[in-house]
Amino acid sequence: MPRISGIAIPDNKKMGVALTYIYGIGPARAKEVLKQARVDEDKRAHLLTAEETNRLKEIIEKSFKIEGDLKREIMLHVKRMKDIKCYRGVRHMRGLPVHGQRTKTNSRTRRGNVRKTAGSGRRAVEKK
Repeated sequence: MPRISGIAIPDNKKMGVALTYIYGIGPARAKEVLKQARVDEDKRAHLLTAEETNRLKEIIEKSFKIEGDLKREIMLHVKRMKDIKCYRGVRHMRGLPVHGQRTKTNSRTRRGNVRKTAGSGRRAVEKK
C-alpha cells in the first residue's frame, strides 16, 4: 500500500478512485492531480513507481489543504459562525440542518432518530 500524505492508499483500486481516500480530495481533484503528475488514471495503486508516488505526494502537499489541516480549518469556520451567532452558527448549535433542508420530515441524521407521533405521549384513559 503506497502512503501519500500519511494515508494508506488501497492497492487494488484505480488511482482516480484511490486518491479520493484522502480527506479533501474528491474525484475531480484526483483527476487534476493525476494529470499534473502525468500518471494514468486507470493505473492501479500497487503498480505505481516510487518516482510517481513522490510526484503525487509533492503536488498534493504543495497545492491543497488535506486531512488534519482541512478539518481544523472547517472546525474554526464553524466556531466563528457560532461565536457571531449568524443563522448557520445557530443551526449548528441547535443540531439542526444548516443548508436550508426541511425539518418536518427527513432530518433524522442531524436530529437523531426523534420520532414524534400523534399518540405517543398520552396516558391510557380509564374506562368506567
